[in-house]
Amino acid sequence: MSTAAREAVDLDLPPRVNRGWPRERIVGTILVALWAVAGLCLVAYLVAAWNPELFWRWAPAYLAGLWTTLSLCAISLVLGAVLSVPVAYGRMSGNRLLSSLAYGFVYFFRGTPLIAQTFLIYYGLGSFRPQLEMVGLWSFFREAWYCAILAFTLNTAAYQAEILRGAIQAVPRGQWEGAASLGLHKLQTLWKVVLPQALIVALRPYGNEVVLMIKSSAVVALITVLDLMGQTRLAFSRSFDYQTYIWAGVIYLAMVEVLRHGTEWIERRITRHLKR
Repeated sequence: MSTAAREAVDLDLPPRVNRGWPRERIVGTILVALWAVAGLCLVAYLVAAWNPELFWRWAPAYLAGLWTTLSLCAISLVLGAVLSVPVAYGRMSGNRLLSSLAYGFVYFFRGTPLIAQTFLIYYGLGSFRPQLEMVGLWSFFREAWYCAILAFTLNTAAYQAEILRGAIQAVPRGQWEGAASLGLHKLQTLWKVVLPQALIVALRPYGNEVVLMIKSSAVVALITVLDLMGQTRLAFSRSFDYQTYIWAGVIYLAMVEVLRHGTEWIERRITRHLKR
């Protein structure tokens, strides 16, 4: 109890209410105002420096790069989700060898930068061309697109495996015991009882993983894949106008906002029964 409130109790007076904004709210308001001013300045610059000829010249390339980015992320996320299931199973397995292999996979791909993994696959494995030609894999590893998909799939599989494992372990043990008492097999329990609850827990982390994949996809421009950032670099090298990067930033921001609001909408839909 504060001194003012204690004195009010001793004198049988109503406690004095502290008026005004706390320091944290003042600082937060100032920072928001600064961001708003920066945003207005950016909009004013884009309006003043708008170059219709440059925009319409590179608009098709930006759309092609956007499609490449979305395709890369979608394919990698789906393949990573499939691969994450056995990895998560291995992480929860009582078999020491299986658990160690799954842990090593997760430890490596979560502990090293995605750009390093992409370079190792594209440039590193590319140095073993004679060996890859002998086993018929050179046609795969010589293409930057396939190498990017492989690197992104392995990376997101490690993260999704940990998300899935944590979500399953977050479901109370009593759910397993209750399903067993009803005569359900473990696989039936996992599919019909545990996973529906685990996916609610994992929805937010999955949404964050998708957002991170969208933003991290820009690294494939360094291995000659013309995604959104690759087309942006090409546009800047031809025009030397840095508003081309601002356009890319706006597109990335729009994608992230769509994903964020989509995740929130799905969460509201699947948790309606919890709010009643």
